Amino acid sequence: MTTESAQEFYGRWARLYDLIARRTPGIARLRRRAAAACRLEPGDTVVEMGCGTGANLPFLRERVGPDGTVIGIDFTRPVLERARAATAAYDNVHVLQGDATQPPIGAALKGVGGVDGEIDAVLATFVVGMLADPADAVDDWCDLVGPDGTVVLANAARSDEWYAPPINAVFRAIVVLSTPPTTQLRYENEPYVRLDEKIDAAHARLRERAVAVADETRVFGVVRVTGGVLEQET
Repeated sequence: MTTESAQEFYGRWARLYDLIARRTPGIARLRRRAAAACRLEPGDTVVEMGCGTGANLPFLRERVGPDGTVIGIDFTRPVLERARAATAAYDNVHVLQGDATQPPIGAALKGVGGVDGEIDAVLATFVVGMLADPADAVDDWCDLVGPDGTVVLANAARSDEWYAPPINAVFRAIVVLSTPPTTQLRYENEPYVRLDEKIDAAHARLRERAVAVADETRVFGVVRVTGGVLEQET
């Protein structure tokens, strides 16, 4: 799948994704928990990779307060338009178009909200499964945060719980329907298998890079949250 086709796909379904991102039962609690896992304090700077329609941004803003900075990055314009509209009331929440694997960090961010170049946390929810090399992306995100910074991943994968079979059947159907192109009925490699592999690789890389790790599973074991604290400054 090319970047252009992915942008077209997610742009076309932006309204539906926004509804799912905000109205799914229990999703607000999950997003609040992911924001809390970032270990943010008032005045901090946090970057969300693949912010989508901006459902996480208000929760991150709650954590950093009016003196902090929240930056959301996504590559799909219609999705970003919804994120900007949802956060228009906050002058310290900024949404930028860019690729999560090559985020517009540096000069582009230094001019946003007075960011001085140090990032305290990076959050990525339901993103790494879309990337060609999620482990490399996690490496890059770890390199972005400052000393004692935090990287948090939250992703959906097949459940390992004893009651998993019916839940995983629904999960597999959702993954197939949400994988471009949705008109394809047969795949050489099943999308949910590839998704599991990518998520496993990303979370494993974060555990390798972090000096302290917290893992959680939520929503019947389908959602995995991993928060990693990087090496402290000596």
